[in-house]
Amino acid sequence: MSHLATHDGATTVLDRLSQVSALRGATSLADRLVQLDGFVREDLTAFDQELDAIPRGARSIHKAAHHLLDLRGKHLRPLCVALTSRFGEGFSPRAKDLAIAVELVHSATLLHDDVVDLAERRRGQPTACTVYGNAASIFAGDWLLIAALRRIRQSGIEGVLDRMLTVIDEMIVAESIQLERRGKIAGAREDYFAIVEGKTAALFRWAMYAGARSANLPAPAEAALERYGLHLGVAFQAVDDELDYRESGTGKDALADLREGKITYPLVIALERDGTLRERLETLLAADDVSPDQLGAIANEVRASGALAATRSLAEEHVQRALNVLDELPAGPARDALVTVALASLERQS
Repeated sequence: MSHLATHDGATTVLDRLSQVSALRGATSLADRLVQLDGFVREDLTAFDQELDAIPRGARSIHKAAHHLLDLRGKHLRPLCVALTSRFGEGFSPRAKDLAIAVELVHSATLLHDDVVDLAERRRGQPTACTVYGNAASIFAGDWLLIAALRRIRQSGIEGVLDRMLTVIDEMIVAESIQLERRGKIAGAREDYFAIVEGKTAALFRWAMYAGARSANLPAPAEAALERYGLHLGVAFQAVDDELDYRESGTGKDALADLREGKITYPLVIALERDGTLRERLETLLAADDVSPDQLGAIANEVRASGALAATRSLAEEHVQRALNVLDELPAGPARDALVTVALASLERQS
């Protein structure tokens, strides 16, 4: 059993990434992750305990909210808050409030997304909307969002609440772009990056900003950490896009995203490289009944276009840009830990 697996309360993305890195022979990264674990494990344990303490009411909205929270996500955004806070006084109660808040906002968006997308599975389990119904899931997301905003206000740190309101607005705009493209074959790069930066990267940016504010860092350092969050978020989404095609033998999941107006980078690249793909894809998706084999054939064409290699290159480019930003920050364990997080984002398999 690995060193990381001996902790029961705070099993996070660090555990999985360390194991994956070791299996792939990336021993230096695996070693870095062990060091990162030792640096931040106590903070993550405190975060888990605080997350578990969120009230468990008897109402269906409370049950729906905890249905998702109990499944435990990667907690990368709270990790960013914790690590960035280490440039200052560390993971103080105020920083912990901000870490909880960013996870609650993220969870609220997932509850809402699953209703909009008619999703049946989340993290390998039935979605909250499947178990408790769409209305309960929507109101559960609203409840978590209010709880998050209260946590941010409770922290008393200037600027973080206003910045979160701006981020939520960005996320809503990005969602509206997806909604406008529902049922259409959209593959414009500018649309892709508008959605990714609004939906995914925005919360990473806020997590870095919040951690920096809790650490009382000067404005240039805050700005640099926000840029790190932007690039980390884009890299994170690009890896997700690649995994959609790598893990599915039929491409069904990836093309289900397309039906819902969700643009993925492999599709953007494939549409640019194959002028006939758009028409064939539109014809296919206009049909009443599409078989897994038909969807799989399209997914194979996307793979054959070299789109996955291009998507991996996009992720690597943004990881490198995130690493370059860190050169503007003081050297030390906190900066080293953020280097590890950026490098490890390329090794994810889920």
